[in-house]
Amino acid sequence: MAKSPLARPFPDLPDIPGVRIATARAGYKAWARDDLLLLEFAPGTKVAGLTTRSKCPSPEVETCRRHLPYGEARALVVNAGNSNAFTGAAGRAASAAQVEEVARLLCCWPRAVFPASTGVIGVPLPRDKAVSGVRAAVAALGASGWLAATQAIGTTDTFPKAAFREAMLGNVRARLVGFVKGSGMIAPDLAASGATMLAFVVTDAAVSPGFLQEALAAANAGSFACITVDGDTSTSDTLLAFATGRAGNVPLTGIDSPGADAFAFALADLCRELALLVVRDGEGARKLIEVRVIGAVSDESARRVALSIANSPLVKTAIAGGDANWGRVVMAVGKAGEPAERDLLSIRFGGVLVARHGAVVEGYDEGPVAAHLAGEEVEVEADLGLGAGRASVWTCDLTEGYIRINADYRS
Repeated sequence: MAKSPLARPFPDLPDIPGVRIATARAGYKAWARDDLLLLEFAPGTKVAGLTTRSKCPSPEVETCRRHLPYGEARALVVNAGNSNAFTGAAGRAASAAQVEEVARLLCCWPRAVFPASTGVIGVPLPRDKAVSGVRAAVAALGASGWLAATQAIGTTDTFPKAAFREAMLGNVRARLVGFVKGSGMIAPDLAASGATMLAFVVTDAAVSPGFLQEALAAANAGSFACITVDGDTSTSDTLLAFATGRAGNVPLTGIDSPGADAFAFALADLCRELALLVVRDGEGARKLIEVRVIGAVSDESARRVALSIANSPLVKTAIAGGDANWGRVVMAVGKAGEPAERDLLSIRFGGVLVARHGAVVEGYDEGPVAAHLAGEEVEVEADLGLGAGRASVWTCDLTEGYIRINADYRS
């Protein structure tokens, strides 16, 4: 599969003390690559996470939900090529067997093992492959790095996606590494309690599970919750953060802890970069689109309007074709179901005002807008003129590549 024209190079990532990485070839599909990832965490590692709100979650999602309240993690195991969702008792049994095998081999409680799977829905995870893959990965622990880890969890991804941040916690420097997979079935709807988005953050900071959960939820609200490729929420979307505590800082237990604000900012910034990398790898994407809505009655109302614009096939195909059809943005605002007044609405492309007060601006010249739409990054702004609410959402254009990839997905 050709690399996305919006791809970014893989960064140079540091080791995180308290983490060992391994990948293995379980053979979930007929591909010549590793498709199982195992991360082993040192004893005492804390965990927080968010999982899909889908009413048809995978067994792996349900397992993560059960294990998260304990707040402790010793392993992450990820399968690529098979989502194991909607697979009944067979899928649940295979996932449980894999978790139990990890726990046995690493001498930990099963509740400290966090599984995730991504791929085709409706095909049970092959139990034998899942278990033998884990055994191979455990035997290879420490032999792989972040690039191999990121590549192992991909499905229709065209490039590996990861990022790195640092935060000063008092006089201690903490490191955060994040990696993510996803390019289609992307409209993450994560709650605390497809191609799928799987995102993982690992830090050496000492953080309590409660504060890690609080910081992760806030980071998600400004990142993964603000992206969409096709408006479809996966059965397996998962965001997990692991804190090994090896940096040596005084543990962060709340926002008033020394360095907590710096950690929360670094985590939020890291998640935002990861989220934008997912959009850059949207299936068939050629343009990264930022949709800004201002002047709404509230921030949440602005977000809903922005998502209505970003998820509109008419808006996305117009931008794909370089067509400055601002009427499609007006349509998407009007159908959002949020407060809006036709005669107060203003539309901008790339900062150029094209319509206001219910009509096209006098003397409108489409040339500068067409030039903006010809670039790889496009900005669309809608000012509702009603209040102070604002939001930004990121999406990509809709091209024939999206249709081709998804028509051939199971083959």
